[in-house]
Amino acid sequence: MAISLTERAAAHVSTSLKKRGSGIGLRLGVKTVGCSGLAYKIEYADGAEPSDLRFESHGVTVLVDPQSLPVLDGTEVDYAREGLNAAFKFNNPNVKSNCGCGESFNV
Repeated sequence: MAISLTERAAAHVSTSLKKRGSGIGLRLGVKTVGCSGLAYKIEYADGAEPSDLRFESHGVTVLVDPQSLPVLDGTEVDYAREGLNAAFKFNNPNVKSNCGCGESFNV
């Protein structure tokens, strides 16, 4: 079981943590929402919970709660700029379908 970041995503997270002046890494999970059922939740982590699973990728810590791991296992997180927009992109091998609006997915 593993979660990874591309070099681009890791560089973005590292830069953002330095600008914030605090944080130990990135927290990744899923929540129930949207028309397809699940959506990613992503935030900068200031600390770890005792139950968090910890992954290291290109020098960046990624924390995942145990309930989200079966859905996220094998996911690679990228960071992409497209025109004026920039966002994290998820390459999740467990996704079977995406919502038309792109906000939610189904496994």
